[in-house]
Amino acid sequence: MSDSRTVPVCYRHPDRTTYLSCSECGRPICPDCSRDAPVGQKCPECARPTGRHRVVNARAITQGPSFETSPVVFSLIAINVAIFLLGLTSHQLQNQLIADFGAYTPAIQAGEWWRALTAAFLHGGFLHILFNMYFLYLFGPRLEQQIGSVSFTGIYLASAAGGSLATYAFGPANSLSIGASGALFGLFGAWMYAAFRQRGSAAGRAMFNQLGLILLINMALPLYLPEIDWRAHLGGLTTGIVIAFLWEQLASGKRNARTLRSIISFVVFAVAMVMILII
Repeated sequence: MSDSRTVPVCYRHPDRTTYLSCSECGRPICPDCSRDAPVGQKCPECARPTGRHRVVNARAITQGPSFETSPVVFSLIAINVAIFLLGLTSHQLQNQLIADFGAYTPAIQAGEWWRALTAAFLHGGFLHILFNMYFLYLFGPRLEQQIGSVSFTGIYLASAAGGSLATYAFGPANSLSIGASGALFGLFGAWMYAAFRQRGSAAGRAMFNQLGLILLINMALPLYLPEIDWRAHLGGLTTGIVIAFLWEQLASGKRNARTLRSIISFVVFAVAMVMILII
């Protein structure tokens, strides 16, 4: 006869058996008590904000993303759209922007390292920018709300650099790449890692399966659209996963978690840029 006392139960609902646990304190929690965190899941107590934190309007969150709750995301969208519209005013100007700021391998080799970042703000056509900005709108706001605007800026720039690094290191010698896809796949990578860590819950498992399907579709697109820079996608995705892993290992549960996440993001960004310079 089994002893029911050996079966883990939710610390808030002793009548519910569970195999989930808080990623910070380790206490067993049921799905109703689980709170999604940037990495893993937490109990209600550990999920409460500590120390310095930003207060946002709850109604604004329930009504959807806005500049109030996600200022970096909406600023990035505005900058990208403004640059795209500027290029539309003149075909010559559009070509000049791409020639001067696109991630062109020979120019980066000549010392124009900033192209690895400026390329993330250039787009070649209406569908290109529409898809990328919609992707940013879908996956950016909630991540920025959870990790903070500074950390979000760091992972976005680091992933853009990681995408350019992959293209620069493994692409053709005369490669020219533009678009925010590398940065966006970095955000996607962070979500994938978080969903993987939460796959023990029904919600986490469903999110992981959905994200996995989206990833497979996007990875298959270069087979039909050869102009898509799959190396930038893979480089950005890898960068986002690495940053999310480091967040969990070095920042999760710490009182200054947001500060640590920001430092980690910008350190990875710096490493990616240095690697571009020394390859």
